Amino acid sequence: MALSKIQPASIDLTANYAFTGTNSVAGLEYAEKKLATQTASTSDTLSFTSSIDSTYNIYKFRFTDIHTGSNSVHFTFQGSTDTGSSYGVTATTTFFKAYHNEGGTTAVLGYITDDDSAQSTNFIKIAQGMGDGNDECCVGELFLFDPSSTTFAKHFLCRINNYQTSDYSQDIYVSGYFNTTSAIDAIQFKMSSGNIDSGTIEMYGIN
Repeated sequence: MALSKIQPASIDLTANYAFTGTNSVAGLEYAEKKLATQTASTSDTLSFTSSIDSTYNIYKFRFTDIHTGSNSVHFTFQGSTDTGSSYGVTATTTFFKAYHNEGGTTAVLGYITDDDSAQSTNFIKIAQGMGDGNDECCVGELFLFDPSSTTFAKHFLCRINNYQTSDYSQDIYVSGYFNTTSAIDAIQFKMSSGNIDSGTIEMYGIN
């Protein structure tokens, strides 16, 4: 029985698109466009107040080398329905993590009730207990789905790995929804205390 060849995905790299490709096996198209970049420099907040609209049905935020200016703090975010004039949309989330220390003596996977949100307007934790050592940071991605919908709640998924203050590697999963039918048109990131000393957040639109 002859086996048919699987054709590789066709890729077109352009100045505007980070990646454009077609999967010929599944027949799926995937396009991702970089829309904005925010770079921290002892910044109290990093905010994205434009380009979050109905153009894309998924928005991705990519975190690279986010370093805190204070020890044992949390990396957080919130949404806005008034283009960033205020942040504090009611949200409900889940929070669980796997962690392992450098000494190899502790390794746990568990749900963290203290770090989730239940119909809260507070900033939402997505990385926990970050250390401020020179080599300590967090990386990851947050996906926001259909933020311009005026029918449904706005769901999000986040996965982050952070260097915890007591020398743990933490693989953190956060998911939830903004409990509003108003459009989410701005997103802000900040530490629970102190500033974002350095690091980059990129925003992409996905169709």
